[in-house]
Amino acid sequence: MFTGIIAAKGYIDKIESRQGDARLTIQTGKLPMDDVELGDSIACNGVCLTAIELGKDFYVADVSAESLSVTTLGQLKVGSPVNLEKALRVDDRLGGHLVSGHVDGIGEVIAIRQDARSWRYQVQAPAHLAKYIAAKGSICIDGISLTVNQIEGAVFDVNIVPHTRSETTIEAFQVGTQVNLEVDLLARYIERLLTAGQADGSSQSGSTNVTAELLAKSGFM
Repeated sequence: MFTGIIAAKGYIDKIESRQGDARLTIQTGKLPMDDVELGDSIACNGVCLTAIELGKDFYVADVSAESLSVTTLGQLKVGSPVNLEKALRVDDRLGGHLVSGHVDGIGEVIAIRQDARSWRYQVQAPAHLAKYIAAKGSICIDGISLTVNQIEGAVFDVNIVPHTRSETTIEAFQVGTQVNLEVDLLARYIERLLTAGQADGSSQSGSTNVTAELLAKSGFM
């Protein structure tokens, strides 16, 4: 698990093709590596990767063909900047929101404009993810925990303050940039609860006591 609070901006140092998948060597920049062990997870642009080799300022990770196909990692080149975050410890502060490092889909930046000292980014999400994205809810973009300002259909806006923009890869985003999206875990589990009858093969709509009305009354919707 992660928080979506980026600890460092690194870059891709080496890409090796491995029979349909890839092995990445990632320079970690200012990310402290003294407490990282082999097998630990480090998120790269929001994708949970396992460290199979470690150095003082780098780690190596294998990326499966599946991950290459459903994330933007397959678009990276040597020198590409990446957002990095080590896995959450039990005693860590939860500064963002709970992030699994499992990408739900690829979005595309469709507009960028300055808003006072901040920047407003408009992102087109895949249509099937729209139901999980809510105004003032959380969304993870390339590993960054952000708040949704507004949403219309599958298009949503986020506001980026100067610090976040300078300390992450967002600074390099342009119209047309594709990004990894992970929706809020809570939204996914709410849907699962509401469709429990379908999941177990039951045709009874009352197979679960969890209803939209109950969730709304409890403040979840």
